[in-house]
Amino acid sequence: MSAIQNRYDFVYLFDVQNGNPNGDPDNGNMPRQETQSQMGLVTDVCLKRKVRNYVQASKNGPNHNIYMQERAVLNRLHGEAYTDLKIEPVAKKLPKEAEKAAAVTKWMCDRFYDIRTFGAVMTTDVNCGQVRGPVQMTFAESVEPITPQEITITRSSVTNERDADKERTMGRKHIVPYALYRGHGFISASLAERTGFSDADLALFWDALNNMFENDRSAARGLMGAHRLIVFKHATKLGNAQAQKLFARVKVVPKPDVALRRRYDDYDVTVDASSLPPGVEILELIV
Repeated sequence: MSAIQNRYDFVYLFDVQNGNPNGDPDNGNMPRQETQSQMGLVTDVCLKRKVRNYVQASKNGPNHNIYMQERAVLNRLHGEAYTDLKIEPVAKKLPKEAEKAAAVTKWMCDRFYDIRTFGAVMTTDVNCGQVRGPVQMTFAESVEPITPQEITITRSSVTNERDADKERTMGRKHIVPYALYRGHGFISASLAERTGFSDADLALFWDALNNMFENDRSAARGLMGAHRLIVFKHATKLGNAQAQKLFARVKVVPKPDVALRRRYDDYDVTVDASSLPPGVEILELIV
């Protein structure tokens, strides 16, 4: 399949209710916050993980494997490329022949969806090169400052027989009562040529953003859902307008008559589609 021929920029809106969308392990797993503004944060790594999980759950086939997954042994995966191509690996080095080096990297791109999409640094002991992915995402930031809460919980069971008569243990959960998050993304057609990221891969990526929270439920994450995916499609590979100017057309404003915002409908979301730059069109993939 041929690579995509258009550049895309997008705005992604999702929310959380009584959950922790992205805990910080260096801060007791508290919901991530920007220190000065107190806005909530969800990292790009967190969002990409959910995309990977959705693709792994929804697709089968040799070209939809996931490279970065739990307990994966990366050198073993790299070794499969060399074995299949009948190339002898040299520790920490790509093959000297340019064709063989390119073939090893291409084998990884063809086999693993997340390498084609997000790229990967594969310069380990079994070296498969480095790939810059066409799809890049920002940290998502909450529309308003968040107020994380600490909830005390108890455990009714004990682990060991010797503790059977002891008091039951106490624990804590951290939640955000409600927050609407806004993230931005960029998809480069020029970089897609290098990895083979196709229109079918792009459609799967949009599908993942739409549905990935439905397959990622847990008590810790509360109720999370995707609400809007506003895509700016460019007519050319390099693009027809600056991304930040397109993003400024999407306004998310708290409704002034709602004192305590606890749902998506408590915000006004508008998209200015007037006088678009030539060669740019707006696609509403989640409404």
